[in-house]
Amino acid sequence: TGKRSNVPDHARVHTLDVRTPDAARLVAEGGFDVVVHFAAQMDVRRSVAEPVFDAWVNIIGTLNMAEAIRQSGRAATTRIVFASSGGAIYGDFVTPPNRETFSKDPESPYAISKLSAEYYLAYYGRVHGMSSVALRFGNVYGPRQDPHGEAGVVAIFCGRILDGRALTIFGDGEQTRDYVYVKDVAHATFAAATQPMPPSERLDARGFNIGTGVGTSVNEVARGLLHAAGSHVAMECAPPRLGEQLRSVLAVDKARDVLGWTPSVTLGDGLAATLQWFAEARAVAGRA
Repeated sequence: TGKRSNVPDHARVHTLDVRTPDAARLVAEGGFDVVVHFAAQMDVRRSVAEPVFDAWVNIIGTLNMAEAIRQSGRAATTRIVFASSGGAIYGDFVTPPNRETFSKDPESPYAISKLSAEYYLAYYGRVHGMSSVALRFGNVYGPRQDPHGEAGVVAIFCGRILDGRALTIFGDGEQTRDYVYVKDVAHATFAAATQPMPPSERLDARGFNIGTGVGTSVNEVARGLLHAAGSHVAMECAPPRLGEQLRSVLAVDKARDVLGWTPSVTLGDGLAATLQWFAEARAVAGRA
């Protein structure tokens, strides 16, 4: 869902499908110190409707990258940082806040594919000495998120508030998520790429929750954005969505202790900054 305009001008860009031989060749021959693997099918609803496609992208795509690193002979020196899902892999059979070592029973094909990819990376670590890290993100939000298509609820709500349209709440709106600001996620990713890691042992040895430790309902997010905007658009209910987890809050003390990372942006500040960015981007587009 990225845009070329978000990439710095001096960066070298290759537009490739993560499942293809061309992508594997780039990774194998690039001599990279770090491969940050964020390519994914990330829409839970699409994973429910098209589980084979979801697995093809998220499992086979990850395997394609891992095999490329292994075959390059740089498994021990090229670190792969994998974007996993702390908001989905634990399921609803544990009591939040979810710790990395909790049992995992995903509710959607998307979460199953992310967990499967983690198992593969743990295998590559134990058997082939690959240096991998899995970051289990909460619900990431912030500037530049696309409010269309496979968007998060914050981006969608920002777009609707600025359009003066009603906010759609699926189910009763009391499902909770751990909303983490994108700048904090960027800092966590850099830490995962550069900090010393514990040995590759069991699945969770190099898995880190990246969130805030605070659960927030969809209703609370909606009210927070409406307050930030000074808006009074309506909130309308819709049927709950299949495969959607009801409660998700992440314990993040392991990331603090091992990565030296803690979240720094409060939800109130993050929502206000995100809404302001969308409003300013819209104003710039209107003047163009």
